[in-house]
Amino acid sequence: MFIAIVSYIKPIAEVDRHLAAHREFLDRHMLAGEIITSGPQTPRTGGVFMIRVESRDRALAIIAQDPFNINGIAQYQLVEFTPTKFCDPGLQKFLV
Repeated sequence: MFIAIVSYIKPIAEVDRHLAAHREFLDRHMLAGEIITSGPQTPRTGGVFMIRVESRDRALAIIAQDPFNINGIAQYQLVEFTPTKFCDPGLQKFLV
């Protein structure tokens, strides 16, 4: 499991020009079961999304497809982690 921490490196007006394409990218990978949640940071300096794939290479390949990445809008920090505790046992279904 991976957390992608997205930090904008362009003005918010530039971010907004690519927001629809970014959301389409998220939707595609959510439908594929690879991205399981996403959202903006507060304050709006970037975003976060959780990636459920088996390898760092696949996670990086997904990030490479993000229009924010393609257009130089954001930087990414990729954090790998192993979920072991859940507040709701139903969340365990999100494990790879």
